[in-house]
Amino acid sequence: MLITFKSKAAADVVMYESHAKPILDLLHKDPARGVITAAEAGEAIAALEQQINASKAHEAAEALARDVNAHHNADVDDHNHEKIEAVSFSARAYPLLDMLREAKKGGYDILWGV
Repeated sequence: MLITFKSKAAADVVMYESHAKPILDLLHKDPARGVITAAEAGEAIAALEQQINASKAHEAAEALARDVNAHHNADVDDHNHEKIEAVSFSARAYPLLDMLREAKKGGYDILWGV
């Protein structure tokens, strides 16, 4: 299922629900329908930036774990490694973070599920 974030401040941001849910959980919002008011935007920006910084600190370790699990397991020991192109939390969150910043500047709300 898709979630479309709408605001007068920026173009719509569309995300799969499975990708938006961790962001909305962080902001204590319901994925089905909700609003981030202009007054809440500052706190939401701070929370997202903090989570992005924390996730960047763990990206290398997570990539290594994925590589080991993909190529060195009970069934196979594959030394021809393919580069894993995982999409990070920061990459997924950035469009909404950008929308939040613009909404805060303009004093607009962000809505979804309406």
